[in-house]
Parts: sequence; C-alpha cells; structure tokens
Amino acid sequence: MPMAIVLILLVVGTLLFHFLSPWTFTPLASTWVQIDETINITFWVTGFVFVAVNLFMAYAVIKYRAKKGSRATYDPENKKLETWLTVLTTVGVAAMLTPGLFVWGDFVTVPEDAHEIEAIGQQWHWTYRLPGDDGQFGNVDPKHITHENPFGMDPADPLGRDDVLVYNPEVHIPVNVPVKVNLRSKDVLHDFAVAQFRVKMDLVPGMETFLWFEPTIVGSYEVLCEELCGIAHHTMRGAVVVDEQADFDAWLDAQPTFAETQQSSAGNAALGAAQYAVCAACHGQQGEGLQALNAPKIAGQEPWYLRRQLENYKAGLRGAHDDDIYGKQMAPMAATLVDAAAIDNVIAHIQTFPDNPAPTTIDGDVGNGQRIYNVCAYCHGKDAEGIQAINAPRMAGMTDWYLANQLRNFNAGIRGEHPQDFYGKQMGFMGRTLHDEKAVTDVIAYINTL
Repeated sequence: MPMAIVLILLVVGTLLFHFLSPWTFTPLASTWVQIDETINITFWVTGFVFVAVNLFMAYAVIKYRAKKGSRATYDPENKKLETWLTVLTTVGVAAMLTPGLFVWGDFVTVPEDAHEIEAIGQQWHWTYRLPGDDGQFGNVDPKHITHENPFGMDPADPLGRDDVLVYNPEVHIPVNVPVKVNLRSKDVLHDFAVAQFRVKMDLVPGMETFLWFEPTIVGSYEVLCEELCGIAHHTMRGAVVVDEQADFDAWLDAQPTFAETQQSSAGNAALGAAQYAVCAACHGQQGEGLQALNAPKIAGQEPWYLRRQLENYKAGLRGAHDDDIYGKQMAPMAATLVDAAAIDNVIAHIQTFPDNPAPTTIDGDVGNGQRIYNVCAYCHGKDAEGIQAINAPRMAGMTDWYLANQLRNFNAGIRGEHPQDFYGKQMGFMGRTLHDEKAVTDVIAYINTL
C-alpha cells in the first residue's frame, strides 16, 4: 500500500509541477510555431503514458497485493493484451513522429528569398560573414586562416572581396525577413542555438550545415553553443540582434568587407609618439606602467588586445561600472584617440618600447597556483603567452597587481557585465572559478614564474 500511495503522489505532483510551474518556453520570436506545437504533442503523448502506466501500477499494487490464502496466477501469453499494447504504442509513436516529419520538411526547405549569413564557431566564440553587394559568398579554406585572415577567405576569389566580415559574437538581421544561417566550424563540434527562434543545428568540422527562420520581434537574442566543445563551452555566448530594415542597413554599412580588412595599413609610430604623450603621464615613457597611478605595463602587450581594450573604453564597454574607478579614469583618456588611425598609431609607437618584465609584487603558493592555472592555460597558453585565436591576451611578464585587480573585478561583476562585452563576460565566467582571494594571489604568483 505505501508504494501505491507513492506512485499516486508522484503522478499528482508531476501534473501540478507541469501546469503550475513558472518555468516554460521563452517567448517565441520567429515563425516556427510548429516547433512548439510538435513539442506540445510529445508532452501530451508521453504525459498520458506516464500517468496511465503509474496509475495502473498503483491499481495493480492495491488490487493484487498479498493476501492470506490467495495465489498469483501465471499467464505468460495474452494475445489480446499484447495486441492492445502494440496498437496503442504504434498510435502514440506515430502521433509524436508524424508532425515532426512535416516540420523537418519545412525546416530543410529554405525560402528562395531568404537573407543569408554565415555563423562560424571556434573555441570559444562566434563570428559571422555576410555576402556583399553581389549576393554571393566567396570561397573559404582552412589553409588560408591566419591572424590577418581569421575567416580563411580565399584572396584569389573575386566573389569574396565584398564579403562583410563580423569578427564579433554579435550579428544583426532584419525583422520579418527569412534568414538562412550557414554554419561552419573551424575546430570541433559546436551547436548554434537561439531559444527564442526555436532553432538549433550542429556545426560539424569539414561540413557546412544550415538552418533558417523568420524573426518576428525586434530585439537582442542570446546565441548559445549547445554541443559540449571544451572546457569553456559554457562561456561560448553571442547575440543575434533583430533590427528594423533601416537600422539593419545602417549596421551593415558600418561593417568592413574582406577587401577593406586586407587594405588596413600599419600605424605610424612617429605620429603615435605625439599622441602617446597623454598616455605617458600614467603608463610611463616606455609603457612600463606606474602602480602609484594604477596604470599597468603595456609594453610587450599584443597589438590586437590593446586595440580591443581602447575601442571598448571608447564604446563604453569598459569603464562604465560605478565601482570601476580606474576604468572611469581611462575611458576619457581613450576618447582622445579620435579615430582608428590614431589608435593604430599609438599602438605602433607602443610596439617600439623595450619589453622588460614588470616588477613582481605578489607572493603566493606557486604550487597551488600552478594547479589552478591549468584551467587558464587552455586559453592563455601554457606559458601565459596569450593566444590570439582564442582572444586571450598575454599575462607573462605583465603587471601582476593589475592582473589581480582585474580578476577581482571580473569576480565582482565590475568588469565583463556590459551586454556587448562578450569576451569580458566570457572571462567573468572563468574568473569566478577562483573562489577566494588566496586563489587569486596563488595563480598570479605562478604566472610570475612564467
């Protein structure tokens, strides 16, 4: 009898949880209502079976419970029961699968007027490519991938010259227009998923897969990787921003083409020297940093990382949090670099500085720090040299007290919380694996040995 009561309570509790729970699908923001209908059919069929089987078990436990003087009968063959079970199971399975087949038929049939984009997955970030004015994508090949050509564009293919390259986890698309997303992986299995659009598809190395949807509501929607792709899988976030057509056109016009990325010239170190005069007041004449003014060493840091941080300060992605006192100081200074050319010039001048290791100021348990750093090494490199392809800067030989402060900022949500600072948010997830101050000082102490 107690088992029968447990089974009945299980059924009642499950039904109450299903119908009263506040957790449900995110609001639908595309035309794929058929996906929801198919899932609901599956819920009804499996829910009916769950309730029927458990209540039958409870009934059987009560009716056929042990009684004095009663004996169980042995009935190995019951064709009537087997026929009913076979028929009901067939009907249930058909009810679940048939709608899905029709939906899948629509899912693989892309409208002819669909707007096309390409989403590229790589540990652990998203980038995007859109066709240019000719409406055609250029050829790509992994053998062409370099730091200067991260998309692997074929320089000899004229169709790719006007391809729009978005080296950023955020992409924009127009509302109420069918969109086909071609999917390509540069390394391992990934999965492109946007819950509000009800679409997801694997990215398979060596293959090009796709999905399509028609967005119906303007807004920003998070892109997740729903295929376990490595240690930082949970941090592989991006965004699809659905715009009105005019806003989408303005965004698209602001993005560089492949031809433009190849034409960008190196900065002028001589011009950068004059512009660096403002920076020198805090960071030092040779970029060595000055702790008294909370300015870290920048000599020897990778140009791509310096550029990103200066752009983030200018765009308000850094230095906007009320508790980021020193970031707030840096933001107006970065604004003195009025355009991309000025940033390139200053960075070119910084690259002329001698790369002397910063003085060490932090001591800790190096052995424990090495154990902790094993996680960091996946992105920042075995020797903390930084890996540009994973958007992880160099840390070896840089200012240790600054590294410690930034880890604290990431842990406290002072840095990396801006919705468009995807790489900062990624570091925030990883930084929070350091649960206390000792972990921070130990890992920095180990980095000091590299």
